[in-house]
Amino acid sequence: MSEHTQESHRPEKSGALHETVEVVKTVVYALAIALVLRILLFQPFTIPSASMVPNLLEGDYVIVTKYSYGWSRYSIPFGPPLFQGRIFDHAPQRGDVVVFKLPRDNRTDYVKRLIGLPGDRIDVKGGVVYINGKMVRREPLPAVMTDIGYGITRNVARYRETLPNGKSYVVNDFGPDGDFDDVGGYIVPEGHYFFMGDNRDNSLDSRAAQAVGVGYVPAVNLEGKAQIILLSWDDASLFKPWTWVTRARPSRFFHHVS
Repeated sequence: MSEHTQESHRPEKSGALHETVEVVKTVVYALAIALVLRILLFQPFTIPSASMVPNLLEGDYVIVTKYSYGWSRYSIPFGPPLFQGRIFDHAPQRGDVVVFKLPRDNRTDYVKRLIGLPGDRIDVKGGVVYINGKMVRREPLPAVMTDIGYGITRNVARYRETLPNGKSYVVNDFGPDGDFDDVGGYIVPEGHYFFMGDNRDNSLDSRAAQAVGVGYVPAVNLEGKAQIILLSWDDASLFKPWTWVTRARPSRFFHHVS
């Protein structure tokens, strides 16, 4: 009787084990596919600061294309040193909004706009950018009332800049007294790039030395090009689900990164 009972339960146990194995395999396959897509094609990135206002806002959820510039060790999570340089390297263009690893620690993700290419001389005079001695054209736009942090709002000047290659975008300028409004003599080394935030007086970027800021960014540190604002929230909280709706900014959904 006992032996018959044990034998009758064996198929049931075997079936349960088979189902468990299949579920585990499905989860592993899904994670592997997601990892491959993240490494080779797309990476989501949440904008953590106001350094790219007015074009990217804190809380924007951006999709970055990994294939735009080829792949380096930093295309892989945690940046393992599996290979040197870049595979299928494609040079970025002036004006691209790029996600890269901060050279100071090679861990922190930064997003800025590419201004200087290898060999360029970059100067800033009175808040105006000069590339190789030529002023970057900019035209004034109406000032806007902007939250500059800590609940303080003020009128902020805006300009439309146009780079030598024709790339055009809007920048914020708080006035002529910023820490980096009169700096220069930056000569971009070979194999490196020079980045600036669009929120010119609220961006720690290549104008600041690598020890405290960004400095020159090696090509190997580029992760991808910011392409689309998929979703956007204004200070939503993960632990307050209702804010996912009440704090959403639907006007920014599926917005192309300019």
